Amino acid sequence: MILIVLGVIVLILAFSIRTVPNVSAFSKTGILIALLLIGLGVVFSSFVQIDAGQVGVKKLFGKVQPTVLNSGLNMVNPLYEIEKMDIRTQNYTMSGINDEGHKSGDDAIKVLTADGLEVTIDLTVLYRVVPTDAPKLVRETGVDYEDKIVRPIARTRIRDNAVYYEAIALFSTKRDEFQNRIFKQIESDFKLRGLLLENLLVRNITLPTAVKGTIEQKIQAEQEAQKMQFVLQKERQEADRKRVEAQGIADYQRIISESLTDKQLQYEQIKATMELAKSQNAKIIMMGGKTAPVILDAKQ
Repeated sequence: MILIVLGVIVLILAFSIRTVPNVSAFSKTGILIALLLIGLGVVFSSFVQIDAGQVGVKKLFGKVQPTVLNSGLNMVNPLYEIEKMDIRTQNYTMSGINDEGHKSGDDAIKVLTADGLEVTIDLTVLYRVVPTDAPKLVRETGVDYEDKIVRPIARTRIRDNAVYYEAIALFSTKRDEFQNRIFKQIESDFKLRGLLLENLLVRNITLPTAVKGTIEQKIQAEQEAQKMQFVLQKERQEADRKRVEAQGIADYQRIISESLTDKQLQYEQIKATMELAKSQNAKIIMMGGKTAPVILDAKQ
């Protein structure tokens, strides 16, 4: 396109000097150069290369054409102005950490919950341009769709839906429900504009300091209660073990006492005495009972 414009300028100058003395001889040369530039401009402008992951939106004198150019080498009207659009997955991050998001500084979303507390949310939006809707996007929004669509819609939907949840529920039990809810709404808004929402990542939810301290105390109390239950269970198991052991000893003693008679005891006493008599250390052994005691010398 630049060559065409340059050729037209040279052509105008060549015709303008035809009547000027001393330089009119260069008029024909200028015309030839101008025609050459215009010809090269037409040839080069008739072929446009679209890279992978992109589509080309055609504009003719400011009017957006309904069809797009796909990736590869395309032959087009040399008067078309081609706007290349990225159709690959893009992400837009709003974070409270400096230089982590697309905006410098703290760009996290501050919202009010159902219980009147201020909660800070870090969010990442994954989306892409719908190829067939790229002309519509350029015509209605322009190429700066991140600032005009992605950012304001995401922040607005986050704030609109956070008011239905309490801070602690939003942080814990209702987090997935909250994420699915805002996903459906943002997806619908994006679709009307020519964008496809692929995923919505609620990366972090920061509670107020007072609420966070209360949650930590509750968690600590629950851990202490679980620890005490473990100790009590262990003590009960030990008490049961001792009870079983004592019952076993009692049963043993009862069985022994019921099975032993006087003659059995006397027989066991004699056996034990004879074993002592065989010992080298035993010198004198006295046996007694209902009869007169008997004294035995182990050496005899």
